[in-house]
Amino acid sequence: MHSSEFSKIWHKLLKDYKLHMDSKLAPTLTDAQLTVLELLQERDVMKPSDLAPHLATSPAAVTMLLDRMEKHELISRDRDDADRRIVWISITETGKKETERGLKIRSDFFAEALDPISSHNQQLLLYLMGKMVVTSTPEAATS
Repeated sequence: MHSSEFSKIWHKLLKDYKLHMDSKLAPTLTDAQLTVLELLQERDVMKPSDLAPHLATSPAAVTMLLDRMEKHELISRDRDDADRRIVWISITETGKKETERGLKIRSDFFAEALDPISSHNQQLLLYLMGKMVVTSTPEAATS
């Protein structure tokens, strides 16, 4: 088993990714905020409760994250017309611009990380990582 070697490399890559994203996204954006903005770009509007599974965090932490995002005009919150208990979150123009910037920063990180690897081996790596994700999800075990 090469799990311990894999673990060391994986943690190093994650650490490098986090440092890169934290430094390049600052001061207006965080990696978690970028995730929210990406989701909002895909879906237009979402409820705060829909975000928690994508962020692996508590509802209270999601609320705090959204508070900061609203303060920086990345998102807007609107009450549902029919049911005032429901809050809809949507991306603003500022949020769209920051999403574009953040995705470029992320893309640049991975382009640099993958640069030493041949195109063929990049495809192989993507394939193998895809196998890891599929086999590690609960849905895959039951299907």
